[in-house]
Amino acid sequence: MKFKAPVSKNEEYEVDIIDLTYQGLGVAKIQDYPLFIEDTLPGEKALIKVIKVNQNFGFAKLEKLIEKSADRVENIDKNYTRTGIAPLQHLKYDAQLEFKQHQIQELFDKAKMDVEVLPTIGMDNPTHYRNKAQIPVRLINGKLETGFYRKHSHDLVPIEDFYIQDPEIDKAIVVVRDILRKYHVEPYDERNHKGVIRNIMVRRGHYTNEMMIGLITRTKKLPMAEMIVKEIKEALPEVKSIMQNINLSDGNGLLGKSTVCLDGKKYIEDKLLGLKFAISLNSFYQVNPEQTEKLYSLAIDKAELDGSETVIDAYCGIGTISLAVAEHAKKVYGVEIVKEAIEDAKVNAQKNHINNTRFVTGSAEEQMEKWQAQGLQPDVIMVDPPRKGLASSFIDSAVQVAPKKIVYVSCNPSTLVRDARRLAEYGYEITQPVQPVDQFPQTVHVESVTVFEKK
Repeated sequence: MKFKAPVSKNEEYEVDIIDLTYQGLGVAKIQDYPLFIEDTLPGEKALIKVIKVNQNFGFAKLEKLIEKSADRVENIDKNYTRTGIAPLQHLKYDAQLEFKQHQIQELFDKAKMDVEVLPTIGMDNPTHYRNKAQIPVRLINGKLETGFYRKHSHDLVPIEDFYIQDPEIDKAIVVVRDILRKYHVEPYDERNHKGVIRNIMVRRGHYTNEMMIGLITRTKKLPMAEMIVKEIKEALPEVKSIMQNINLSDGNGLLGKSTVCLDGKKYIEDKLLGLKFAISLNSFYQVNPEQTEKLYSLAIDKAELDGSETVIDAYCGIGTISLAVAEHAKKVYGVEIVKEAIEDAKVNAQKNHINNTRFVTGSAEEQMEKWQAQGLQPDVIMVDPPRKGLASSFIDSAVQVAPKKIVYVSCNPSTLVRDARRLAEYGYEITQPVQPVDQFPQTVHVESVTVFEKK
């Protein structure tokens, strides 16, 4: 029997919105068939038009709201929804925090794990928080434009105020855009792989206000580079570093392998938890400094260190957690696969006169096995993995060295829950409530801190 959906493409239906997916889409059901609809909220009644029908679910677009949720924010800029910059902007902030708590709680409940998830720690001002921007440059109607891609496409929507970025970064992008226009720098044409400037990247220190401009080009030479650099420095006195990254590939990767310093230093400095950090163009550095301080302080508090412990910081990046932990521990070992990040971590240790850390380049999984073979016995392992979570080989090695605690900073609730189940098989259980922290207001992403202890 061929499946027949109870809805048809291009047909309109009146529906009740009953839930919100982890991607921030409203959910309606027609004869138990789920439809996902952008810009709708639970409790709303809506007229929708079906745009795609799959075997198990479909997508629809909102035609008209018949009844609105009390949690709806009016007068939003639709471009932030179209581009995916702020997919939750239509939901009041306290309801966004509840949504993120619920998202984690529901995943633990589905996994039949008895875990309490606390209310999400939010921000006083949940806008203009990002300290880093990477903005595409394209030719639109014969003019060099900066903005963001419409979701699921490579159509650029010109934008000047990005809503979730530091306003000084937004201003800097417009200044650089206008200078590039003045000198007729050709924007990248990704269909024909021609042109010069692909992206503008800006980083700004939250505490120091030091700014870095990164010009990502598909050519080795940036035409009129001297004049462009001179004008950027005159217009933006906060700029301490102007870098050119050369990306010759035809793919969608942001950065190429070669980076040259056009002016100033090769890095900017910022502070985090009172420590100084050098941040280079391609360093991984958390984009929301205010919330990162809360997140890392929580992770350190939950590790309950008394100064006698050996700590491993897996996925250590430029050493942000490692160096913050160092004053509370006897020795900290950090591992990171990106060689430049480890070089930055070593520099950062020197900058802060911290000498009880050791940083090594390698994959966390392989290095864990090496440390295990060397007989290293950590009291605490701290992990802050990418969205894919922990590799099973990492978990195998981690439990072999038998730390008292594993403190898990997660940016993806589904891989956190998967890893929690694996750790439970080895006798590592969640001993206190999970604490979500809203690192990315107006978006669906949520970070959290979870503590595992050997039972």
